[in-house]
Amino acid sequence: MVPLWMFLLVAAALFAIGLFGVLSRRNAVAILMGVELMLNAVNINLIAFWRYRTPDTMIGQAFAVFVFVVAAAEAAVGLALIVAIYRRRQSVAVEDVNLLKW
Repeated sequence: MVPLWMFLLVAAALFAIGLFGVLSRRNAVAILMGVELMLNAVNINLIAFWRYRTPDTMIGQAFAVFVFVVAAAEAAVGLALIVAIYRRRQSVAVEDVNLLKW
């Protein structure tokens, strides 16, 4: 059986990679992918703690499914926004999008 700390290590590494992608990329699609990596790290933590703490209840799996739903909705809305911005400005660079600035 794989110990809990290995799951936590993988989740921390995945979250760090996603955070690095969000903070270092200029492409909006790459930033969205970084956010998805961070959400997957959260799911690994939820399932790992559920498995090692309370495997007789379904709370961890329910939270993981909820995070999947939120991630899918976030990806759909994010990609729709990126496509709309690309059609208007011909670029997906974050610096080029200053719609909320005066």
